[in-house]
Amino acid sequence: MDLTPFVEQLRRELALAAAPGGEEAQALAERLTAPLESSIRLALLSALSAAAEEITSQLAPGAVDVRLRGGDIGFVVTPPPAGPPAEEPPAAPAPQPGIPDADDGSMLRITLRLPEQLKVRVEEAAARLGSSVNTWLVRAVSDALTRADQPPAAEPRRSRWSSGQSYTGWVR
Repeated sequence: MDLTPFVEQLRRELALAAAPGGEEAQALAERLTAPLESSIRLALLSALSAAAEEITSQLAPGAVDVRLRGGDIGFVVTPPPAGPPAEEPPAAPAPQPGIPDADDGSMLRITLRLPEQLKVRVEEAAARLGSSVNTWLVRAVSDALTRADQPPAAEPRRSRWSSGQSYTGWVR
């Protein structure tokens, strides 16, 4: 999608708005539009990204992503997985102690970039549980952190010649 027609439309609208102010106001409007062009493009990209997020929330488990390649904007639509509708989604796992629930109100937003194949697998896993991708990712991260906080199980060191007993000391 080329943003140039939209930027040009805004430039024309600004020139029309400056027309009643005379030639000096029109010249000022012209001088202002050139340096603002990149800001205008960024604002349009932000608006399109917000729209894509809103559409994605309505398409779940499908998604709409905005991609920027060079100066062109593109959309990637990932439809919901086809198949017979589930009679009843499985019950969501109960919240675990010490792991914040996705609805506890203290949320921060991050951007996570995933390879497309991994993203598809995450969406499928979330759909199997009847939850959103965000909820599934929160639980996956929480589970991984819980496992990381637990000390690893100590295994006895054995050499290939021992019978499970170990000896320590010095030999002469």
